[in-house]
Amino acid sequence: MATLRLFAAAREAAGTGRAQFDGGTVGEVLAAAVARYGESFQTVLGSCRVWVNGDAADPQTVVGIDDEVAVLPPVSGGST
Repeated sequence: MATLRLFAAAREAAGTGRAQFDGGTVGEVLAAAVARYGESFQTVLGSCRVWVNGDAADPQTVVGIDDEVAVLPPVSGGST
């Protein structure tokens, strides 16, 4: 099982910051997360970047049992 780490709006939509999912690719892990967390999570996911073990990833990126898949929504704010 890969560990899914969720940040900011993704964490809020899922109601948790960490979970584990079966899946051989990032796409499979995210599909399992959408099935568990629902439409609001899927909506947030559309604007997020996904990383595996600190490297940018896409849905076809292979993941294993010791991998961490991080979902990071866009960051806003800053000084004006």
